[in-house]
Amino acid sequence: SAKNASSVAPAGNVAENNNADNQNSADSSTDGNTFIITLYPEYAPISCENFENLVNSGFYNGVGFHRVVEGFMAQGGDPTGTGMGDGSVPTIKGEFEANGVHNTLSHKRGVVSMARSQMFDSASSQFFICYDDSCTFLDGNYAAFGEVTEGMEVVDDFLKVERSFNSGGELASPNTPITMENVVMIDADENGNPRVQVTMNDFLHPSAE
Repeated sequence: SAKNASSVAPAGNVAENNNADNQNSADSSTDGNTFIITLYPEYAPISCENFENLVNSGFYNGVGFHRVVEGFMAQGGDPTGTGMGDGSVPTIKGEFEANGVHNTLSHKRGVVSMARSQMFDSASSQFFICYDDSCTFLDGNYAAFGEVTEGMEVVDDFLKVERSFNSGGELASPNTPITMENVVMIDADENGNPRVQVTMNDFLHPSAE
């Protein structure tokens, strides 16, 4: 169930992931491999600032999506790839109604939200992207903070990767890596909302079989 829509996420030494390579791939974002997340600080300022800081530090480069559930969501941002996190990223306040924060951004298709454990203030680096408007049952209990505004078809393609059952009984664990190779801040949108460009590995054609 979505209750475990996450576990805290944290950060390894991912930042050291080949900086030189990252510079190149920032320019060569290949079509079909890139999506853009627009952040909405008016709904969840703490979550947005936290996400932006992690992006700017290079934290997400080389980190994958470890939980991909058809009709529900894709969850990533844990350097351990397990959903358990490694405790290296400080936790933040959960910006949602059940935690006393008025956040009306609804969990519709494409919306990006912070994953957490059962503790309200346990989110750190893990996030999830909703596949379906039916995710709105998470409203009020998870901190939605952005939306995939370009390239949602790339996120949809995660579902084409063969998956195995995870410990929670979901057909969700990718058999080959779905990895964020380069995650960078790009120009804000026309309303001044920060934007993040995510360049993925070629997850549909894993090399070295």
